[in-house]
Amino acid sequence: MNFIEELKWRGMLHDVMPGTEELLSKQVTRGYIGFDPTADSLHVGHLTQIMTLIHFQRSGHQPVALVGGATGMVGDPSGKSDERNLLSENILRHNEDCLKKQLSHFLDFNAGENGAILVNNYDWFKGITFLDFIRDIGKHITVNYMMAKDSVKKRLEGDTGMSFTEFTYQLVQGYDFYYLWKNLNCQVQMGGSDQWGNIVTGTELIRRKDAGEAYAMTTQLIKKADGTKFGKTESGAVWLDRKKTSPYKFYQFWLNASDSDAATWIYIFTLLTKEEIENLKEEHAKAPHLRILQKALAKEITIRTHSETDYNTAVEASNILFGNATAEAFAQLDEETFLDIFSGVPQFTIAKTDLENGLNVVELLAEKAAVFPSKGEARKMIAGGGVSINKTKVENDTEAISTNHLINNKFLIAQKGKKNYFLITVS
Repeated sequence: MNFIEELKWRGMLHDVMPGTEELLSKQVTRGYIGFDPTADSLHVGHLTQIMTLIHFQRSGHQPVALVGGATGMVGDPSGKSDERNLLSENILRHNEDCLKKQLSHFLDFNAGENGAILVNNYDWFKGITFLDFIRDIGKHITVNYMMAKDSVKKRLEGDTGMSFTEFTYQLVQGYDFYYLWKNLNCQVQMGGSDQWGNIVTGTELIRRKDAGEAYAMTTQLIKKADGTKFGKTESGAVWLDRKKTSPYKFYQFWLNASDSDAATWIYIFTLLTKEEIENLKEEHAKAPHLRILQKALAKEITIRTHSETDYNTAVEASNILFGNATAEAFAQLDEETFLDIFSGVPQFTIAKTDLENGLNVVELLAEKAAVFPSKGEARKMIAGGGVSINKTKVENDTEAISTNHLINNKFLIAQKGKKNYFLITVS
């Protein structure tokens, strides 16, 4: 598999340094991407780079994932208008451990000749003094060269300016590339297009310090068709850690992609072949309402990030609201997924004692929980067959709801019409 060609047809490639493709066609090559541990989880914004490493490994090359224990202490100014908050060493160490576990979920570290390698730049920076660094590294890169970088220019032109800490970031990242080139024979650095300046500083340092050759390649930055930021929802970032973003919400993020976004993202975030993707696009065009592209995209990336079991649970949970699910189907869900499904619906809390002797359904829905503004409206809709409790139609307004109706001894689901759901928590 030709790595560069693979990225091209998937619409991922942005820049590639001359000679890179020739190098990759001749030999098994080591290439790296850095991930700064500014949080204890990666998010979907990192997935393009993770997929790049996956393609690199599938092409027969050896991916190196660098966790930036040292660079995370400095903060990369690329694409940012403000100084990043600096984290304590204890927090960074914890974050690194979390990232290592996540990356090992995507990359094969036991693939022999092209098994992935994980490194941490703190391991080589912790023994370097400031004086050693400015004498041995700083002298090779001029201030003029550093000032010409877009990431520096934009910050200097802005109101906030730029600290010396962030100004030196490209030197620190450049040294990473030099160190890996020198000690691990790592010849290619990859990253997002906003990293081009930092990456090229590394190739320049290798050339000036040791007269060596190194190569660079960057990928497109992912944008949404409507102009909003990729990877963000109303509730914040979409994380890869299930504790921060549940598999159900993760699945829903991809399932809710627009048609135009899904048509782009299915190339980038799946390993489907060109033929498979083209077939899916044709099917989708015939019946867009079936969301065939979104479902294929969500399936691939949810299984890869979490598991097939998590994917199946997410699908079942998604179908529950819009399908013919029973109370038994709800009872089989774990509480986290159950609450995720109903996170956007109106919720009420009533006392368990209200149900112990049975509570009239009209009183429940119009007085204890404000599903209806009045008893009269509740009775009218029940008579028209438009009210359900736990997906079971309420046949008449004299029915009583008791603790026997509770799902997982805690919840009631009221439904008004086809699409209006209400969650009643009983405590």
